[in-house]
Amino acid sequence: MTPTAIRFSEKMASGEKSIVTNRQARYEYFIEDTLEAGLVLTGTEVKALRDGKASLQEAYCEFQGTDLALRHLHIPPYTHGTHFNHDPLRPRRLLLHRRELDKWKKAVAQKGYTIVPLRLYFKEGRVKVEIGLAKGKKLHDKRATIAERDAKRSMDRARANLDR
Repeated sequence: MTPTAIRFSEKMASGEKSIVTNRQARYEYFIEDTLEAGLVLTGTEVKALRDGKASLQEAYCEFQGTDLALRHLHIPPYTHGTHFNHDPLRPRRLLLHRRELDKWKKAVAQKGYTIVPLRLYFKEGRVKVEIGLAKGKKLHDKRATIAERDAKRSMDRARANLDR
């Protein structure tokens, strides 16, 4: 079994089901640290997420007093919802331990650090978000990332041709 298949089966065994991944975040930022956080959601938001519809494209996290909120996470209105449906772009509170919040608040106070959502997923029936403490990349860093990815792809291609 390949390592990818092992990782996939381990995640399925742990009850994780991915909803959406923010692939652009790893390109735009250096991810220093990651955390798993719960989300405070309404019923129609969870139902819309079960349909697999959400967008982390412009989402970011910011502190509101002592709490951390996820802003611009777009969850479209539930199709079978009534007039009590949710606002698609409302700020959603993240559930974290106080010491984690304090540690990340100090890190964000430093120049250049921000908190970005990396992926949204179900874990044992609950919606979780993986957030990362990130520092922005410069243009030359992004070019280096592209070069590394291309080099890895060509090495994998050469290895596959040798195996034939």
